[in-house]
Amino acid sequence: MNATDRTPADLLSSALAADPGRPLVTFYDDATGERVELSVATFANWVAKTANLLQDELSVEPGDRVTLLLPAHWQTAVWLLACASVGVIADVGGDPSAADVVVSGPEPESLEAARACSGPRVALALRPLGGRFPQPPEGFADYAVEVPGQGDRFVPYAPVDPEEPALIVAGREFSGAEVVERARAEAPDLGLTGPGSRILSGLPYDTWEGLNAGLYAPLATGGSVVLCRHLDRLGADALDKRVESERVTVISR
Repeated sequence: MNATDRTPADLLSSALAADPGRPLVTFYDDATGERVELSVATFANWVAKTANLLQDELSVEPGDRVTLLLPAHWQTAVWLLACASVGVIADVGGDPSAADVVVSGPEPESLEAARACSGPRVALALRPLGGRFPQPPEGFADYAVEVPGQGDRFVPYAPVDPEEPALIVAGREFSGAEVVERARAEAPDLGLTGPGSRILSGLPYDTWEGLNAGLYAPLATGGSVVLCRHLDRLGADALDKRVESERVTVISR
């Protein structure tokens, strides 16, 4: 990664320039058996499309707040980087009534909470391969319907200021620069030593520690993440086999 990278979006751009074909996020859902592997290029394409959706279709502007009512999932990681690309604040698990846009998973309780947002509402089915809802929730745009037609390249209308708020998680606010600096500083403690490091994370995305292990630190160091949802359903032997088959170098759970 480049020393000049100041925002999470900068980190992704550097990763794309360095090695677009390498794995970046490998996602498992141990409740459904789903496995998805995204290269840097594929992940960046999803981010670009989602950022275009935010900027052009949802009309967000730098400084707006996007509340994410989503679990640890590869699509959540996409939304976090899309928010960083536009310059809006990703408020993880925040108050939908204070949001300009809310993004919800398919759980009834999340959808109900999201209705407190007076702005646009987007719902994610979180189905394998980014599939759409059989029947979209009333009052929500279906992400899987809206995002495919968006552009594959993204250019923000205004430059993203790395010193402006970019992330809120567990009540703590971070600027884009703080996300990058803290991810770099804490990566060695996670066992991420540089390119080739591969962390398996079963941590939820509702804390900084979960976000860092499950996205930011691997991105900041040129590593990759095996992001596991419902990891508690996986037995010890099966976990050992996953660690071996995925060439995991460190585990965070």
